Amino acid sequence: MAHIHEKIDFTVAIFVVHAGKILLIHHRKLGKWLPLGGHIELDEDPEQAAIREAREESGLDVELLGERPPTTSPGTRALIAPRFLDIHRINDTHEHIGMIYWARPRQGTLTLATEEHHDIRWCAPADFAALQPPMSPAVTWYCEQAIAEISRHP
Repeated sequence: MAHIHEKIDFTVAIFVVHAGKILLIHHRKLGKWLPLGGHIELDEDPEQAAIREAREESGLDVELLGERPPTTSPGTRALIAPRFLDIHRINDTHEHIGMIYWARPRQGTLTLATEEHHDIRWCAPADFAALQPPMSPAVTWYCEQAIAEISRHP
């Protein structure tokens, strides 16, 4: 997806948890271990982007976790709130505002998106230290948070 704006874009990150493990991809272009995710396109909302990105990058249909306020009325649709938000620099002139979601797999067959990723795998916290290249401290923290929170509320 091309950037929507030269200075800033909105993105989603989807931390999918199942059986105490988190789904990670080794991103081909960035050379990093990351959660599923990508840009929010002009014709979609953040929920739609998260579900689309998860399906495109893993073959899985996911259930986003979080609270949806009961405020839907004509002309308004309440969205599931991201668990966290961040802003991160991509290069000297471009940033992303990231909407960070927790999710569970619903159905589908795990599939590697070879054009985007070197690898895809379920990782337990004990596996994080062995990943090469090492995962960033921020991604590691989000992974640990997602596993802990979802494990407490199955």
